[in-house]
Amino acid sequence: MKSIHRFIYILALFVSLPFPVLAQVSDERTRQDAALQAGGEAEDIENPLYTDGDVLQFRLALDYEALLKDRGDERGYHPATLVYKNAAGEEEAVKLKVMVRGNHRRQTQTCRFPPLLLNFARKTTKGTPFEHVNKVKMVTHCLNEDYIHREFLVYKAYNLLTDKSFRVRLCRVEYEDVKSKRKEETKFAFLIEDDNEMARRNKGRIVPKELALGMEGTEMKSMATLAVFQYMIGNTDWSVPYRHNIKLLSLDSLRAPYPVPYDFDYSGIVAPPYAIPPPELGISSVRQRLYRGYDFPEPVYAEVISTFKAKRAAIYDLYRNFPYLEKSTQRMTLKFLDDFYEIITDPKDFDRQIVRVGQKNQKGYVVVKGLK
Repeated sequence: MKSIHRFIYILALFVSLPFPVLAQVSDERTRQDAALQAGGEAEDIENPLYTDGDVLQFRLALDYEALLKDRGDERGYHPATLVYKNAAGEEEAVKLKVMVRGNHRRQTQTCRFPPLLLNFARKTTKGTPFEHVNKVKMVTHCLNEDYIHREFLVYKAYNLLTDKSFRVRLCRVEYEDVKSKRKEETKFAFLIEDDNEMARRNKGRIVPKELALGMEGTEMKSMATLAVFQYMIGNTDWSVPYRHNIKLLSLDSLRAPYPVPYDFDYSGIVAPPYAIPPPELGISSVRQRLYRGYDFPEPVYAEVISTFKAKRAAIYDLYRNFPYLEKSTQRMTLKFLDDFYEIITDPKDFDRQIVRVGQKNQKGYVVVKGLK
């Protein structure tokens, strides 16, 4: 019955939307249809760019002085060349365009080196590791490579919980300035699966932002899993109704969509120096956990807790076995995870820290100022 209500709700939204917004939604659907067709047979296979566990090494050559100055709202693409070694050990070059991306992290006061968007032309990538991609987000070292590893592992941890998640690939990038004005440097980075590619892999579509949906309009178990996961990593920097660091994945128009999170740099488990919680939330540090989900039925909570318990060893192994993580970070992270598992395995703590807070959120949700 709930699925029918959601369908009517979405239908009503379409009817009430003004024509320009409807046209925008239609354009987005057309774009996703094109992406599905472009994937062709690839929609039934895994993209080796993200299933290969090896560190992807390449050289990215362009005018970095021009790129790093172009961080404004009207920023553009810059021509670049990506050079990698094929299976025979021979160098191959791929032409592409590169743009600075992101919101907070593209600001000079936040990141010395901002995140990038790599834009490939499909006609130039056949037979390369980038054959099945078009636009790829690349998270760069910003201030320190250790934060790259921390955020990369958060994505990998969520992958353990569900396939309805963004996949990532760790990279080692040599940045070469074609103008020879900037010293070459080699740093870790990671690539993030494109929205439409993630949707295609799950045989679904991304719900347009114009269709307003809150937590109550999403698939219940996945929403509860996401909310508890965000609590685990100490992340309050997300919102379903504002689609802030959240995509909604629809597998069927008659069923509620699945929320898919991304961008975890403001979480306590990553904790870069620029990550400061908004004053509206009443916490002084991102290391201080605060549940931001709604309340869920007891059987749903029980199933979610069971999932987290079942995946505990695998999550811990991610941090214990990752060779590039600093030992001090590893110890700090495992202790942070210990604290979380103590809470979810103690019924009183779980009720106080999550259930009651979820009930309070459902009655009157605190909206962060920048999202209003």
